Amino acid sequence: MAYPANYRYTKEHEWIVVDGGVGSIGITDYAQNSLGDIVYVDVPKVGDIVTGNQTFGSVESVKAVSDLYSPVSGEVVEVNETLKTEPDKINGAPHDTWIIKVKLSDPAEWDKLLDAAAYETFVSEETGS
Repeated sequence: MAYPANYRYTKEHEWIVVDGGVGSIGITDYAQNSLGDIVYVDVPKVGDIVTGNQTFGSVESVKAVSDLYSPVSGEVVEVNETLKTEPDKINGAPHDTWIIKVKLSDPAEWDKLLDAAAYETFVSEETGS
Protein backbone atom coordinates (compact mmCIF):
# COMPACT_ATOMS: atom_id res chain seq x y z
CA MET A 1 0.00 0.00 0.00
CA ALA A 2 1.32 3.42 -0.90
CA TYR A 3 1.05 5.94 1.89
CA PRO A 4 -0.11 9.43 0.80
CA ALA A 5 2.93 11.68 0.42
CA ASN A 6 1.14 14.79 1.71
CA TYR A 7 0.31 13.10 5.04
CA ARG A 8 2.54 12.77 8.09
CA TYR A 9 2.65 9.70 10.32
CA THR A 10 3.34 8.59 13.87
CA LYS A 11 5.14 5.47 15.07
CA GLU A 12 1.80 4.51 16.67
CA HIS A 13 0.33 4.29 13.12
CA GLU A 14 -1.83 7.40 12.97
CA TRP A 15 -1.80 9.80 10.03
CA ILE A 16 -2.53 13.51 9.78
CA VAL A 17 -3.09 15.83 6.85
CA VAL A 18 -3.31 19.57 7.52
CA ASP A 19 -5.42 22.10 5.64
CA GLY A 20 -5.63 25.69 6.84
CA GLY A 21 -4.33 24.95 10.33
CA VAL A 22 -6.77 22.07 10.89
CA GLY A 23 -5.47 18.51 10.91
CA SER A 24 -7.58 15.52 9.93
CA ILE A 25 -6.40 12.45 11.86
CA GLY A 26 -6.95 8.77 11.10
CA ILE A 27 -5.18 5.43 11.30
CA THR A 28 -2.96 3.94 8.63
CA ASP A 29 -3.66 0.98 6.41
CA TYR A 30 -1.03 -0.93 8.36
CA ALA A 31 -2.90 -0.24 11.62
CA GLN A 32 -6.33 -1.24 10.35
CA ASN A 33 -4.89 -4.34 8.72
CA SER A 34 -3.23 -5.35 12.00
CA LEU A 35 -6.42 -4.73 13.97
CA GLY A 36 -8.82 -6.60 11.72
CA ASP A 37 -12.49 -5.67 11.48
CA ILE A 38 -13.11 -2.46 13.43
CA VAL A 39 -16.36 -2.57 15.39
CA TYR A 40 -16.22 0.57 17.56
CA VAL A 41 -14.40 3.90 17.70
CA ASP A 42 -14.20 5.93 20.94
CA VAL A 43 -13.35 9.60 20.36
CA PRO A 44 -13.28 12.87 22.29
CA LYS A 45 -15.97 15.54 22.00
CA VAL A 46 -15.78 18.73 19.96
CA GLY A 47 -14.06 21.32 22.13
CA ASP A 48 -11.84 18.81 23.92
CA ILE A 49 -8.10 19.44 23.91
CA VAL A 50 -5.72 16.75 22.65
CA THR A 51 -1.98 16.62 23.23
CA GLY A 52 0.64 15.40 20.78
CA ASN A 53 1.85 11.84 21.54
CA GLN A 54 -0.98 11.32 24.05
CA THR A 55 -4.06 9.13 23.70
CA PHE A 56 -7.29 10.71 22.52
CA GLY A 57 -9.49 7.65 22.11
CA SER A 58 -9.47 4.05 21.02
CA VAL A 59 -10.53 1.67 18.28
CA GLU A 60 -12.02 -1.69 19.07
CA SER A 61 -11.72 -4.55 16.64
CA VAL A 62 -12.62 -8.19 16.69
CA LYS A 63 -9.03 -8.82 17.85
CA ALA A 64 -8.30 -6.08 20.42
CA VAL A 65 -8.79 -2.56 21.70
CA SER A 66 -6.03 -0.15 20.68
CA ASP A 67 -5.36 3.37 21.87
CA LEU A 68 -5.35 6.23 19.39
CA TYR A 69 -2.51 8.75 19.76
CA SER A 70 -2.77 12.32 18.57
CA PRO A 71 0.05 13.37 16.26
CA VAL A 72 -0.41 17.01 17.32
CA SER A 73 -1.77 19.20 20.09
CA GLY A 74 -4.88 21.30 19.70
CA GLU A 75 -8.63 21.59 20.01
CA VAL A 76 -11.01 19.01 18.52
CA VAL A 77 -13.14 20.94 16.03
CA GLU A 78 -14.95 18.03 14.39
CA VAL A 79 -15.65 14.35 15.01
CA ASN A 80 -16.51 11.90 12.24
CA GLU A 81 -20.04 11.03 13.38
CA THR A 82 -20.42 8.39 10.65
CA LEU A 83 -18.01 6.16 12.55
CA LYS A 84 -20.54 5.76 15.39
CA THR A 85 -22.69 3.58 13.16
CA GLU A 86 -20.17 2.56 10.47
CA PRO A 87 -16.76 2.10 12.16
CA ASP A 88 -15.80 -0.41 9.46
CA LYS A 89 -15.42 2.49 7.00
CA ILE A 90 -11.88 2.70 8.39
CA ASN A 91 -11.17 -0.83 7.15
CA GLY A 92 -12.44 -0.02 3.66
CA ALA A 93 -10.58 3.26 3.18
CA PRO A 94 -8.17 3.96 6.05
CA HIS A 95 -6.40 6.89 4.39
CA ASP A 96 -9.67 8.55 3.35
CA THR A 97 -11.52 8.06 6.64
CA TRP A 98 -10.61 10.67 9.24
CA ILE A 99 -11.56 10.14 12.88
CA ILE A 100 -11.20 13.65 14.33
CA LYS A 101 -10.18 17.09 13.12
CA VAL A 102 -7.95 19.22 15.33
CA LYS A 103 -7.09 22.91 15.17
CA LEU A 104 -3.33 22.81 15.69
CA SER A 105 -2.03 24.79 18.65
CA ASP A 106 1.62 24.22 17.65
CA PRO A 107 2.10 23.82 13.88
CA ALA A 108 5.81 23.00 14.48
CA GLU A 109 4.71 19.56 15.74
CA TRP A 110 4.01 18.66 12.09
CA ASP A 111 7.72 18.85 11.32
CA LYS A 112 8.51 16.20 13.95
CA LEU A 113 6.27 13.58 12.33
CA LEU A 114 7.37 10.94 9.83
CA ASP A 115 6.92 11.59 6.13
CA ALA A 116 5.56 8.78 3.94
CA ALA A 117 8.99 7.36 3.05
CA ALA A 118 10.17 7.36 6.68
CA TYR A 119 6.91 5.74 7.79
CA GLU A 120 7.19 3.00 5.16
CA THR A 121 10.76 2.32 6.33
CA PHE A 122 9.57 2.20 9.95
CA VAL A 123 6.82 -0.31 9.10
CA SER A 124 9.28 -2.46 7.15
CA GLU A 125 11.66 -2.51 10.11
CA GLU A 126 8.85 -3.24 12.55
CA THR A 127 7.50 -6.13 10.51
CA GLY A 128 10.86 -7.42 9.32
CA SER A 129 9.74 -7.33 5.70
